[in-house]
Amino acid sequence: MLDHITLHASDAKRSIAFYTKALAPLGYIPKAHHEPTIGFGVDDDTPRSDFYVSPMGNPAQQPIPTHIAFRADSEQAVRDFHAAAIAAGGTDNGEPGPRAYHPGYYAAFVLDPDGNNIEAVTDWSYAA
Repeated sequence: MLDHITLHASDAKRSIAFYTKALAPLGYIPKAHHEPTIGFGVDDDTPRSDFYVSPMGNPAQQPIPTHIAFRADSEQAVRDFHAAAIAAGGTDNGEPGPRAYHPGYYAAFVLDPDGNNIEAVTDWSYAA
């Protein structure tokens, strides 16, 4: 199950304005403000966001990978994901552990063979 995805935009302000209007009929609003990245989520009186728009940076210097986060049922599942992904040929991009994004956020990051940033996360919104 997906937890969240980050779209990298060449003009983040323009894309944020676009998605603010385009997603409104679906009940999505800007919620998580990690400037210059903005997270969108359902208007449900929580800070939970599952779709982020972030600046692309300078693509001439280095391609920006896609970021996909998969939900994990527990911190142990996050650790197991990290170990399995490394054993399968992934590159460590963040050891399992708590992150400062918000309380209860526990994640690990691995780059896949193409350099995409793959995350497993358990967090306060659905942790068992």
